[in-house]
Amino acid sequence: MKNFFKNYIAALYFTTRFFMAGAVVVSLMVIRFFASWLSIIPFIALLLFAGIFIVEYILLFRKRNAVYAQRAHAERFSNGDENEVKLFIENKYPFPVYADIIDEIPIQFQNRNVHFYTRIHAGKTSVIDYTLRPVKRGSYDFGKINIYISAFARFIERRFSLDRANSVAVYPSYLQMRKYQLMAINNRLSEAGLKKQRRLGHSMEFEHIKEYVTGDDYRTVNWKATARRGSLMVNNYVEEKSQPVYCVIDKGRLMEMPFDGLSLLDYSINASLVLSSIAVQKEDKAGIITFSDRMGTLLPADKRAYQMQKIQEVLYRQKTRYLESDFEKLYITIRNKISQRSLIVLFTNFASLNGMQRQKAYLKKIAERHLLVVVFFQNTEMKKALEKEAANLKDIYIQTIVEQFEFEKKLIVQELKQEGIFTILTPPQNLTVQVLNKYLEIKARQLL
Repeated sequence: MKNFFKNYIAALYFTTRFFMAGAVVVSLMVIRFFASWLSIIPFIALLLFAGIFIVEYILLFRKRNAVYAQRAHAERFSNGDENEVKLFIENKYPFPVYADIIDEIPIQFQNRNVHFYTRIHAGKTSVIDYTLRPVKRGSYDFGKINIYISAFARFIERRFSLDRANSVAVYPSYLQMRKYQLMAINNRLSEAGLKKQRRLGHSMEFEHIKEYVTGDDYRTVNWKATARRGSLMVNNYVEEKSQPVYCVIDKGRLMEMPFDGLSLLDYSINASLVLSSIAVQKEDKAGIITFSDRMGTLLPADKRAYQMQKIQEVLYRQKTRYLESDFEKLYITIRNKISQRSLIVLFTNFASLNGMQRQKAYLKKIAERHLLVVVFFQNTEMKKALEKEAANLKDIYIQTIVEQFEFEKKLIVQELKQEGIFTILTPPQNLTVQVLNKYLEIKARQLL
């Protein structure tokens, strides 16, 4: 009895068409009391209405497992990117059906309107594509696929609630990482907005002697080899390799500020993953350091094949601490744990000039032993407020305060530059390109 109710009663839903047709039949019955000329027309309409209902009910409910559905997506989702999800809906009825599909996506998206409508031919499968953009790392749980099937008249629907619950982990933006990796392999990084860097001089890493071709630098001519071969030969140099590159990520409270859904911490994590992958691709060693009020993870720089997997796992686990970051502990850790001169890319955020000045002494000490690049963020919402035309006195006050904040950010850049510290002040959405440009510039200028 319980199964009968579940399969044949609870699964029955009346559509808007059913109620509209019922309203027409009832209206005809009422009108017949005042217009006898309608005769048996209302009764014919009632019989037709009941007949369609019975036929459609029999067609929809005579087969138990009449619909099959499956959800397909990548094993991992990429944070901040559009991730494709496919729904495969198979119609096992011997006639075409109309399908109203609701997919129960993870609660993190706060969206209860993942709703699709399609017509599926007999014995065929319909494929529905949609995308999801997560903005936080972690585990996401999908629920059921609910399908409401109707037949020719669409008076009633039969609900199929298929349990397709599964979990997917959202990792730092590996799709962005792969995009830049492919561009680097094909020498097409400029398409992503990266500047071509002119190499100044030559590194000390000699590779081989080769025959001169048009465009080679005359300063690299090897005269001894030219005399021996009787043709112009040049020395070929490569960029220095195995240089340590550390992405240092601040997990303090200021890094939880959101822009376009993602926090500054997640922007920094995504940029760190891309920078690390490009560094390893260029045969440098990549490492990760995280800190807040206490030290977090320290993954030593390496360039072996499994290093990128270790970096992804480390970045996946990072969370904001919501406390003031301790730059003194960071300096002590770098001094004690990193002996070789390295490129230190510090992702942080300064709320004010005073906030930076409290940490400047530690930044200077790090810069004495390593090549330090401090990355912090422009507030794009403040920039929008500046671009708006002031309509009243309140708007003028707001714009004055915003201008003060923007001016302080520029002062921070100038003070750090005076101390010989490289700086990147960037909107969050341009972070990855700006960081890669700075890394390529440092490699081209042989500063490390």
